[in-house]
Amino acid sequence: MVSPQAKRAAVLHLMTAHQLGITRACGLIGISRSSYRYQSQRQDDSSLKARLHDLANQKRRYGYRRLRILLRRDGWAMNHKRTYRLYREAGLMIRRRKRKRIAGVERVVKAPAMAPNQSWSMDFVSDGLVDGRRIRCLNIVDDFTKQCLAIEVDRSLPGLRVVRVLERLAENRGLPTSITVDNGPEFAGKALDA
Repeated sequence: MVSPQAKRAAVLHLMTAHQLGITRACGLIGISRSSYRYQSQRQDDSSLKARLHDLANQKRRYGYRRLRILLRRDGWAMNHKRTYRLYREAGLMIRRRKRKRIAGVERVVKAPAMAPNQSWSMDFVSDGLVDGRRIRCLNIVDDFTKQCLAIEVDRSLPGLRVVRVLERLAENRGLPTSITVDNGPEFAGKALDA
């Protein structure tokens, strides 16, 4: 008997089958009387588990830490230990991805843009200089007008730099209703998500 639940069951058996008192039965099993009388005050987590499951289905590559951030945005106040416990109980552990790069979900046909500034596309293009150094270009294009809204060129363009370009465009033009990106590390990071 290792768990407190098993020890409580053994104390109850000794008390009913052998007519022992609570003090004697607890002493024989090696459990304190307060542990025997303990009543769990854990809240019902069924609605929280359902929401966690929904978010995990929407964001398949998110672990419990990033799902906890999404839950906090929805108004659920919880620490990382509770999130991890519910995540494990629901069996939502992320499986290790194989090296073969295949899309995890079925592709959805994107509806065409019907007006300017409704849908944008972002992607990176890389090239090499004469001396062998690599450069990268971030291109942002309006899907309706086919106008290139921004080209950011540098040797390194991390996620924070992508966010700065989008903030600059938001001040000048406003942001669109949707932005289409691939699964590059600059687009899938925490900076762009925030």
